[in-house]
Amino acid sequence: MSDDLVFDVAAGVVELTRALCDVESVSGDEELLANRVEATLRTASHLEVIREGNTVAARTALGAPTRVIVAGHLDTVPVDNNLPSRIEGDHLVGRGSVDMKGGVASQLILAVELDQPAMDVTWIFYDQEEIEADKNGLGRFHRNHPEWMVGDFAVLGEPSNGGVEGGCNGTIRVELRATGLRAHSARPWMGDNAIHKLSDALERLSHFSPETRSVDGLDYRESLSAVGIRGGVAGNVIPDDAVLTVNFRFAPDRSVSDAVDYVAQVFPELELSVVDASEGARPGLDGQLALSLVAASGQEARPKYGWTDVSRFSALGIPAVNFGPGDGALAHAPNEQVPISQLESTHRTLREWLAQG
Repeated sequence: MSDDLVFDVAAGVVELTRALCDVESVSGDEELLANRVEATLRTASHLEVIREGNTVAARTALGAPTRVIVAGHLDTVPVDNNLPSRIEGDHLVGRGSVDMKGGVASQLILAVELDQPAMDVTWIFYDQEEIEADKNGLGRFHRNHPEWMVGDFAVLGEPSNGGVEGGCNGTIRVELRATGLRAHSARPWMGDNAIHKLSDALERLSHFSPETRSVDGLDYRESLSAVGIRGGVAGNVIPDDAVLTVNFRFAPDRSVSDAVDYVAQVFPELELSVVDASEGARPGLDGQLALSLVAASGQEARPKYGWTDVSRFSALGIPAVNFGPGDGALAHAPNEQVPISQLESTHRTLREWLAQG
């Protein structure tokens, strides 16, 4: 690969974050960024590097008794008048600055510069995290290279305000269907309006109070929300079919099956079908590696409310946590931005933790 593709890791985490942000990489369009990440990793003689589509991985082979996996996704949601990146006061502003090119910048620098970490490290930079699960680059990479997805602990660079967020909520998306009978809208009593039949479900949702559940010492707040509705035949026809799409974010002590049963109990009168489902992940904070990272962060561990790929590691029996710069509440927002001080402090913490164990 051309030397022109290589990122300047010596420029530091702030400038590298800007450079990464300015290579637009909306999901499905990560090839150029993957090319540049690969070219940069291949400058490090201590790394074995492979590529799977637009996922690039590298690893050390020191023979250490412990191996950690450090991963981050290269893609972003669509740009919203927030590129190129810019510095505003003490913040770096731009698409991907929070989710999650700040974390990726730190990981890329350390992969190249840290040739003698205290443990063996596998670095994974993957594509298509922000879209449907069956396209996820980490999942595809595991299917095709399972021997690379082996470790004692995993760190995912999702935004966590520089603290450790353990595990993640699971998520299901279901369709609730109401059926009726078509009729002319001038004679509605001749039909049975399917859209009207969803009114009770919507009223139930508007007053619903989901649980907060304690899992291994962390409190996970659940949510149950309408995220879509469709129905109707024509402006003069009583509809015979209507669908309400509901998203349930559930605590990681529930399985997907538990979550489906729970939603079915909330809406017993409607036909339910599952559209998408991902298991949650328990906190993963019991082991010494997790405890030492929490201590190094200087913050108390918190739960991760959103779903992240720590779930994939957890399913493989690898305890995993989220650790990266940025406020997750600003991910995907038009004003996506990260404090410069947090980019630097999170990078420093990850370096010290990997170097000292």
